[in-house]
Amino acid sequence: MLNKKLNAGFVQFLKFNAVGLLNTLIDFAVFTLLHSLGMMNTPAQIISYSTGTANSFIWNKKVTFKDHNRGSQDGFDRMQLVRFIVLNLVVLGISVLLMHLLTDRFGLQVLIAKVLVTGVTVIINFFGSRKWVF
Repeated sequence: MLNKKLNAGFVQFLKFNAVGLLNTLIDFAVFTLLHSLGMMNTPAQIISYSTGTANSFIWNKKVTFKDHNRGSQDGFDRMQLVRFIVLNLVVLGISVLLMHLLTDRFGLQVLIAKVLVTGVTVIINFFGSRKWVF
């Protein structure tokens, strides 16, 4: 029984990471585009993160955590969406703060900082999604 549960958890983790990879690619592509067009880091981060987040909700609900959906019969749960938004606003705040610290305070190049920030936010987001949202 424990082995089956561990396998299911591992498969869920792999799905989350596959969705996360897609989200990250979307986030990075939008951020890089906006930054190359001259947009400042903070608004570019907010827009790019929000784009990846919208993608995340759709795919994690339909694929990663589909067995955990707590919604109504039509599969939509407003509180789940609210929890998802709250979690991602917190993670967005952390990402903006870390981007500022790493680029402005520590002088890291913006795309290197983006990679480091993404590593931190992925971990926070997985556990928040698994334990609280879905």
